[in-house]
Amino acid sequence: MRSLLRFKQLQISTTDHIQGLRYSTSKLGFGIRSIVTSCRAVLLPRFGGADVLQVRDNVRVPDLKPNEVLVRARAVSINPLDTRMRAGYGRSLFESLLPLILGRDVSGEIAAVGDSVQTLKVGQEVFGALHPTAVRGTYADYAILSEDQLTQKPTTISHVEASAIPFAALTAWRALKSTARITKGQRVLVVGGGGAVGYSAVQLAVATGFAVSATCESESIDRLLAAGAEQALDYTSEDLEVTLKGQYNAVLDTIGIQQTEQMGINLLKRGGHYMTLQGESASLTDRYGLAIGLPTATAILLKKQMQYRFSHGIEYWWTYMRTDAEGLDEIRRLTEAGRLKVPVQKTFPITQVREAHDVKDKRIIPGKVVLEFD
Repeated sequence: MRSLLRFKQLQISTTDHIQGLRYSTSKLGFGIRSIVTSCRAVLLPRFGGADVLQVRDNVRVPDLKPNEVLVRARAVSINPLDTRMRAGYGRSLFESLLPLILGRDVSGEIAAVGDSVQTLKVGQEVFGALHPTAVRGTYADYAILSEDQLTQKPTTISHVEASAIPFAALTAWRALKSTARITKGQRVLVVGGGGAVGYSAVQLAVATGFAVSATCESESIDRLLAAGAEQALDYTSEDLEVTLKGQYNAVLDTIGIQQTEQMGINLLKRGGHYMTLQGESASLTDRYGLAIGLPTATAILLKKQMQYRFSHGIEYWWTYMRTDAEGLDEIRRLTEAGRLKVPVQKTFPITQVREAHDVKDKRIIPGKVVLEFD
């Protein structure tokens, strides 16, 4: 009987139901561990408009792998990838995996860590982003990311502000630092500098010592100049190839249409890098299936690379976000120093995710939109 009482004193189990959350905690000699088994999440059961999104309680939370971290989400941002995936972009990869949870960015607190996690602890405030192909996204009370996809959230910004940064900034980081590998003193042109990726690219380039020019809509000119761009030009009213001064070592094209591609390539120095966010891998795979679409996309990319290498002496790339622990740590340092931010134009509660997606679809709110968790 005494041993049974001692066991009950050592092990305490509780079960609560709060907004669809079921959890249990067990108290052992070395501390308290919380194991979340289900939570509220936004599900995408089929592709379509904003009305297909469903907020559901009791969505299963998978067990943590040794390198994974469970994050209690406080805010997640809406990226263009989210609305495109919801509408069917990437269906060749994701359709068989429906229902999906959308979302890439997250800011929140660590609720649990896997056995091999070394740099993060329960209770820490963190922010980070998932890879574009992740199936279980961040539109959930509890998100799961790997250790290298998260870093400590700066105390100088809120969860809402933090959630807007990592996916866009890591996309820009990969293009500038991993693909182009540009160095201090070189010249960079950002096409579409008013968007989250473009604005992040301008700030990252300026912080690293690059000379930066950008094209944008007229309302973004002052913001880009304040961020340190040498030139910020309205692409709707300028003859850009004449107005932009000099030639560039790298061009990051966030628009990726034929006109911007040709302009960017013509403005590059020999040996420079043209990088576009609008690669054709996903769209061609969706159209023709994996067996035909992926080889077709690869052939198109190789053809363009060879064409521009011989005609202009430049490198041509399709660029995407990828996990980069070093880049995320630098993004954190720059954010903490006030040198990197992505302005948030409007917030919605997670329960109004349909309304939030709808305003993005209709371009009612052109800037960054963030979903908050109560």
